[in-house]
Amino acid sequence: MSKGKEVFLNEDIRAAELRCIGDDGKAYGILPREKALEVAYQSGLDLVLIAPDAKPPVAKIMDYKKFCYQQEKKLKEAKKKQKVIEIKEIKFSAKIAQNDVNYKIKHAKEFLDDDKHVKLRVFLKGREIATPEIGVNLLNKIWDEYFEGNATKEKEPIIEGRYVSMLVTPKKV
Repeated sequence: MSKGKEVFLNEDIRAAELRCIGDDGKAYGILPREKALEVAYQSGLDLVLIAPDAKPPVAKIMDYKKFCYQQEKKLKEAKKKQKVIEIKEIKFSAKIAQNDVNYKIKHAKEFLDDDKHVKLRVFLKGREIATPEIGVNLLNKIWDEYFEGNATKEKEPIIEGRYVSMLVTPKKV
């Protein structure tokens, strides 16, 4: 029962006959709408149209508010179990000095130690765009010297316009 889907309850149901199912799973069979509503009201529950396209439409006798609450709880529980992957980005220029590379790699290794993914990007300026191999070679060199064996290369260096990118993830133990 998603928020975008309209749910028909009680008097909103227009079908003349319904296949009714009880809250406990008991099948009432095919009942006229009025009889199904009567059964639902006698038990203090709602008549909820579950499958409107079926022949005849299927309705369930249940506590609709409780059902909505349980669905909401399930969604929240599923969200709790999701793991959010944080991606940190480290930018290099094509003509970066070695000490700058060392400094940035130190930070990248800290991110990897914290189980964060690291996206290494080489920014190509001016005429460097004509030769993106410079960026690819730089990323491959960085990978070979600093990360190989310590991390996992998710993606090979990819040329994306002015950038050459590579994704590095922590090594799974």
